[in-house]
Amino acid sequence: MRRALRSDLLALPLEAAPRLLGAELRTSVGGDDVHLRITEVEAYHGQGTGETPDPGSHARMGRTARNATMWGEPGHLYVYLSHGIHSCVNVVCGPEGTAGGVLLRAGEVVHGVEVAARRRGVSPPLGGVALRDLARGPGRFGQASGLRHPLHDGVDAVGGSPWHGASAELWLTDHPVTDIASGPRVGVAGLAGTEAFPWRFWISGDPTVSAFRWGRGARDASAASPVLD
Repeated sequence: MRRALRSDLLALPLEAAPRLLGAELRTSVGGDDVHLRITEVEAYHGQGTGETPDPGSHARMGRTARNATMWGEPGHLYVYLSHGIHSCVNVVCGPEGTAGGVLLRAGEVVHGVEVAARRRGVSPPLGGVALRDLARGPGRFGQASGLRHPLHDGVDAVGGSPWHGASAELWLTDHPVTDIASGPRVGVAGLAGTEAFPWRFWISGDPTVSAFRWGRGARDASAASPVLD
């Protein structure tokens, strides 16, 4: 594997997202290291980004204090709080000033299993189910990584410099994953969570990939709306 460069992340999220499958996010928080192999991602575009407006993005209405990291330099991590509880991790992609992020939805803990298990409150991490579930879903992924909102929002996963007691590195695989599936994003409300936005990508057959669920009103919107070309 090799360290990611900014140039690797200049593409818009929809193009960059599948390239992150099989990559590793390596974090060090409080002296504890965890490496997470990325198995599931979702692309999100900000206002004015790409050909199709994304109604599911935090940056759909423009730049705010909350989503400012999404508008910055590619390779930084946008760490946001979901449902007031879970810290979720996104890789900022696209040219600076063009909002976009790739949500890291799920992964496999390939180093630091004991640390990830402690952060998740899983003890002991024995058996295939427990290991599979350590970073299965964006909240669990964020918890296993040790990155927390708002403290670690903006940490640079390309430069790797320390940020409020943490550091992060994104490593890309020398052999890109080819067995990739795509479909609607998970739990996203309305049209943004339908087949009109097949912006979720995952490694086919990987046990760490999270289960699909409809977002609020998405099932009805899917039945009523044609798929976008």
